[in-house]
Amino acid sequence: MSLLIPSRAKFISRPAQTSIRTYAVKNEPAGDPKKEIIRKALYPANIRSRASPTGTWRPDVARALQHAIPSVQAHNTIERAWLLHRRHLRKRREAELARKFECMKQAMQELERVDSRLYMEANKPEDPRARSTVEMELAKTLKSSEVRTMEARVRGLFPRELRIPTDTPSRAGWNYEWKPFPRPL
Repeated sequence: MSLLIPSRAKFISRPAQTSIRTYAVKNEPAGDPKKEIIRKALYPANIRSRASPTGTWRPDVARALQHAIPSVQAHNTIERAWLLHRRHLRKRREAELARKFECMKQAMQELERVDSRLYMEANKPEDPRARSTVEMELAKTLKSSEVRTMEARVRGLFPRELRIPTDTPSRAGWNYEWKPFPRPL
């Protein structure tokens, strides 16, 4: 049954229920309360006596839809207008990407004209998993966990072992023995 077709049945008002979503609750040890605060802000409990602030559940969604969109023709018109809007956005993004690509192509042509050695160096294919002899020698002296870290790193990408910057220190305190992983180039 479509929500847009007016039904002959009256809306049945149900008594306020206080059923709360509990199937996704995990029993975490009482440690850092920030995770719990963030979880409650992002995923509030679906209390049936009121609408959810994130719009996950509304008791009057059928009535609201019938009031806002009275006919199937209006719904189809709105749907076509939304698809047209998305197509315009997509075309605008594609035009912007084509413009950027053309600028990059012109810059590479200019680099080739100015210095062919730099042009060849910039376009040299590189295997991201290939290791230099310096890195191979270093891997022989490292622990297995550090070797795995070095093998997992892809050259040119953000290093995985860096910590996320925070406003407050960790609850465990400062790790005085931590040393950054050596980055041979």
